[in-house]
Amino acid sequence: MSSIRRVESIIEANALIGKETLHPMVTVIDFSKHGELHYIKMNIGFYGVFLKTAKDVDLFYGRHQYDYNKGTLIFIAPGQVVGFNEEKLGKKFRPTGWALMFHPDLLQGSPLAKRIHDYTFFSYDVHEALHVSEQEKQIVIDCFSKIEHELGRGIDKHSKTLILSNIELFLNYCVRFYDRQFITRDNVNRDVLTNFESILDDYFSKSLPNTEGLPTVAYCAAQLNLSANYFGDLVKKETGKSAQEYIQAKLISIAKERISEGNKSMSEIAYELGFKYPQHFTRLFKQKVGVTPNQFRSDN
Repeated sequence: MSSIRRVESIIEANALIGKETLHPMVTVIDFSKHGELHYIKMNIGFYGVFLKTAKDVDLFYGRHQYDYNKGTLIFIAPGQVVGFNEEKLGKKFRPTGWALMFHPDLLQGSPLAKRIHDYTFFSYDVHEALHVSEQEKQIVIDCFSKIEHELGRGIDKHSKTLILSNIELFLNYCVRFYDRQFITRDNVNRDVLTNFESILDDYFSKSLPNTEGLPTVAYCAAQLNLSANYFGDLVKKETGKSAQEYIQAKLISIAKERISEGNKSMSEIAYELGFKYPQHFTRLFKQKVGVTPNQFRSDN
């Protein structure tokens, strides 16, 4: 098993490529201005966004490999592992593209600190990277260049505000680009929703709730080989409902069928559906349907 190097700070990250640190909390790297680097595997302590413009570098994220297209954005959150093919570790390569890296401490006391977790693409899986068009790639580079320009001016009382504003502008563009990617992959998304429905049907038909409890978003996402965040965002974009709301709607639909059959108690139905406590089932049912399970049975 290869060793993983812990890279905690922006200063350490800059040192790896021989770049001068202009700000201890943020850096922008244009790899065309730097020489060869060694392949390593890192656990980073900061946010990283990498714009790859070549297909000849096999970057791994966790245990999986990125499939690069020309103009691919990769988002990495603090604590995640990024590296390269085991066979290449220690060897040299010449990277291309750009990188934006910023430490979580940079966000402290700013509005972005409260919103950073809304940018769920920092927790997307490897095959869910953002593939940008030539026009979108230029917007990304423009955003990086503005941050780089601000760093070159030196640190003053306006630096943090202006740098964070440009980072947030860039992240908001990425939200737009991901929305576009969801739309352009509409056929694939419909397949995901169809399979999502099948997974739920299979879950309840096999009586998995008796042993596993209620189906979760994470379980369904794993069955589809998607990260929970990407899966949740996809379902929301396609249906207008969160993945959890979609699961609950399916749950209520099955509950109505079993209640209408009339031969089981509400407690039995609740346990069959995966609820640990029947009162939780009753509460959810009334919240979604407007009446209690017993009232629903009487009315039907």
